[in-house]
Amino acid sequence: MQRYFIPASSWNENKVVIQGNDIHHITRVMRFVSGDKIICNSDTGEAALCEIIEIDHEQVVAEVLKWLDEDVELPIKVAIAQGIPKGDKLDLVLQKGTELGAQGFIPFQSKRSVVVWDNKKAEKKLKRFSKIVKEASEQSHRNKIPEVKQPMTINQLIQESLHYDMKIFAYEEEAKVKDYRTFGSILNQIDFGQKLLICVGPEGGFSSEEVNELKSNGFHAIRLGPRILRTETAALYALAAISYHFEEMET
Repeated sequence: MQRYFIPASSWNENKVVIQGNDIHHITRVMRFVSGDKIICNSDTGEAALCEIIEIDHEQVVAEVLKWLDEDVELPIKVAIAQGIPKGDKLDLVLQKGTELGAQGFIPFQSKRSVVVWDNKKAEKKLKRFSKIVKEASEQSHRNKIPEVKQPMTINQLIQESLHYDMKIFAYEEEAKVKDYRTFGSILNQIDFGQKLLICVGPEGGFSSEEVNELKSNGFHAIRLGPRILRTETAALYALAAISYHFEEMET
């Protein structure tokens, strides 16, 4: 069933008023009519089965039939700090990372990032990123839309990391040594509800200075399997492993 994320200001007791770009999707893409049912999510993560009772060019009004008892969020809160990559690789990380359960994303400017964003470019990209994570959240029936933060420097990222219970970074050199720290050993130290920050470098990886800075600020260097992964693959590998560890192994 089609799902839409509706801001708190659009909820009125047992009715939901849908506006903006979702109207086009409802009327032109899905071709819904009065009587059709949809799922509406609130900002708090709650979801309701709703019936469309009014459609026009300005708004769609739906009536709440029942609140749903569902929770598909990962049992730990995972944020992906992604070194800004080339092209549309970050779009892929955002879309697939949302489907895999990431709670948030932090683009950061690494020393080896080929691409540099100025304020104007960053503002434009963040608008597109918001659209990507919203649509991916609807498609994957998430309860919440992940937050995409403003791009940060490595120093700002380190300050941001103070809000997390565990912080790690994928380091390709860990895949080349015998005495390495496994991702699984890190996950075994995290309890349900805790916050994990996963830092992934750009195409060229982390510089030696960045590695030392991250380690000196409480980040653990880990390997993600014995193979060297592309920057756009690393975060997705990590999220899939987290889902298996905390969700599938528990059933």
